[in-house]
Amino acid sequence: MRYLILTLSIFIGFSFPETFAQADSSAFPLKEKKKTGWTWAGLPVVAYDADMGLQLGVLGQVFYYGDGSSYPEYRHTIYAECSWFTKGSAVYQLFYDSKYLIPGGIRITADIDYLPERALDFYGFNGYEANYMKSVTDQGADDYLTRVFYKEERKMYRVMADFQGPLSGQKLRWLAGINIIGIQTGTVDISHINKGKPADKQLPDTTTLYDNYVDFLLIRPDEKNGGTTIYLKTGLVFDTRDNEAAPNKGLWSEALLLSAPTFLGNYPYAFVKLAVTHRQYISLVKKKLVAAYQLSYQGTIGGTTPYYILPYLYSSYSLTTKPDGLDGARTIRGILRNRITGDGVAFGNLELRWKFYKGVVFKQNIYLGLTAFLDGGMVVQDHKINISSVPEEQQPFFFNDGTDHLHLATGLGLRIAINENFIISVDYGMAVNKQDGTSGLYVGIGNIF
Repeated sequence: MRYLILTLSIFIGFSFPETFAQADSSAFPLKEKKKTGWTWAGLPVVAYDADMGLQLGVLGQVFYYGDGSSYPEYRHTIYAECSWFTKGSAVYQLFYDSKYLIPGGIRITADIDYLPERALDFYGFNGYEANYMKSVTDQGADDYLTRVFYKEERKMYRVMADFQGPLSGQKLRWLAGINIIGIQTGTVDISHINKGKPADKQLPDTTTLYDNYVDFLLIRPDEKNGGTTIYLKTGLVFDTRDNEAAPNKGLWSEALLLSAPTFLGNYPYAFVKLAVTHRQYISLVKKKLVAAYQLSYQGTIGGTTPYYILPYLYSSYSLTTKPDGLDGARTIRGILRNRITGDGVAFGNLELRWKFYKGVVFKQNIYLGLTAFLDGGMVVQDHKINISSVPEEQQPFFFNDGTDHLHLATGLGLRIAINENFIISVDYGMAVNKQDGTSGLYVGIGNIF
């Protein structure tokens, strides 16, 4: 897949029923405008992919601040995204979060979405144990096969509802929820992608890595087409952040137990997973410079996880359009999405966040920021496969010797924030090892943690 245009133009942030006002030219005004009532912000989505076609759409988020006494904390927020490629991939998402809908300090976080992808990244299992050869996807290379060799088709829907309640004030909270994930997988539909293309631009009709894994039984017959997973989520959350969207100080730690039992219909792939994440935010220069880091382990502690669920990542807060893939936009920026896939993974992020401008523009509180980051992760629990079914002479093409080790990427980012909560993020990350790809440009909403 080749991104000829990746991105978006302008972002729109309006608050109503207020009217426009002249921008405040002060870099750091003494007093922000306290927000009340409803505000909203939106962003157009415009992109082009040589195989997926033109992408068009819009995303936006609505916030309700009530009388403003809790600002910058909102009372309710709704996020929606609708975008689609002309070749069939799309994002349809609706997200809601509030601490005020249910009495007694119970927080509800709910999400429903549908995410069809004509060409989702698939690189095999266990990180560096799976060999990646960029040349097989490069037209003109001697060993070129197809641009979608490391792709599969996936249609995914997700419905989730999580609840959090106080154990010790609002700092220590219990969490309980139910999540339903329906996934349909298969080989890339080459004929659909080639439809309407001139002959010299069409993809060759050849096997992909997914096809080979199915043929070699590295992906089992009863999991190759996907399935539905229903899991229960329980856990503890400790949170002392001063502002959730962009903290200046505080801790945010959680321990989650995810259970997909047979009595909910998960047979034969019932499993139990543990997800433990610690995050800390350290103020270096008050309200201007913050050091932040995140450390996470997510692994299988019982049962069998099907291949199509392996990349899925778990959190107490899920405003993430594509919550799978240890790599890419939301975890290790600059590394190929889904490059690091196994039964257990560990990863971390280190960021230095600098707000270099803060002001009031059109009666909206605006700040601009730069972020420098270092991301890394690895498989710590292998997904068991038997490669004896792969012909010995072909094994070096598919596999590397040795176990997985640390994957690293580094880069820079830009942040454009409105009213402390709607944050446009633009990150450019570079992989350290060419087995992880080269680099990636990511445009999205919010900090990754």
